[in-house]
This record gives sequence, C-alpha cells and structure tokens, in this order.
Amino acid sequence: MGMQRGRPLMPGYGIERGDDGLIEWDIAERRLATAHNYWIATVRPDGRPHAMPVWAAWCDGALWFSSGLQSRKIRNLRANPACTVTTEGGAEPVIVDGTAEFVTEATKALQVYRTKYNSSLEQKDSAIVRVTPIEIFALEEARFLQSPTRWRPNP
Repeated sequence: MGMQRGRPLMPGYGIERGDDGLIEWDIAERRLATAHNYWIATVRPDGRPHAMPVWAAWCDGALWFSSGLQSRKIRNLRANPACTVTTEGGAEPVIVDGTAEFVTEATKALQVYRTKYNSSLEQKDSAIVRVTPIEIFALEEARFLQSPTRWRPNP
C-alpha cells in the first residue's frame, strides 16, 4: 500500500513544521503488525461512542479482527462502518481511522492472525472484519513536538 506522509494539523500544541522528525512508514507499519492488543472505537446507533479491546492482524494494508455477531461493536459497524482502531500503548501509538467491511475470504489475514495469536479469526457465530485505512496517525511521546505524522493512502 502506498502511503502519502505529512504533518497533521495540531493547533495549540507547538508542533514543529516541515518534515524533520516525521516517523517513517515502516516503523508505523511494524507497530501495527506487532501490537498485541488494539482498541476499536465505533459509534452506537444513538451517536454515543463505544470502545473495546480486540486482537487484530495487520495484513495487506488493513487491520483484521473478528468478534461475535451479536457483540455491540459488530452491531455498531453494521449500522455505521466508520471506526478508529489504535495500538494499545500511549507512548508510541498508531491510530487508524478507517472503514470496516465484513468479509468471508481472508486467507492470508487468517494465517497472519493464527501465527500471531495461536488462534483463529474464524469462530462459530463470529464476523471477520477488515478495517481499511482512510488516515493513519502516529507519534512518539519522547519526541512529541517533532514526531506527529499522518499518512493517507495514495490515490
């Protein structure tokens, strides 16, 4: 996946301008691939947010996870596929704003997930979800003024 890198707009934080200190894509992608837990935020039908931890696999430029068909997050995503998924740590987070899609074919992602967790995405009465990024954001707390970086998929 080709990604266009730039500096996010963060008024009032004193973030440096220009490209010095931006995080390289391979670092952000490695964090997405190696995180153990992720937080997914969805929107309830009444507009309130809902956040829950999930296991996920980064594969082919998307995050993949599964959850029970009747879970709140799956019901929310069926009504509104917009979501945000983050790596669990706050010191070096990677945040994916994206769109969820329910899939039936996920052969490569299933293998990545199985290797990572010694478990399967495919479980009885569960949905497999691919979150395709619209925008990805990362930073490093130790370099807060220099590191905020945003990626958008190349058109």
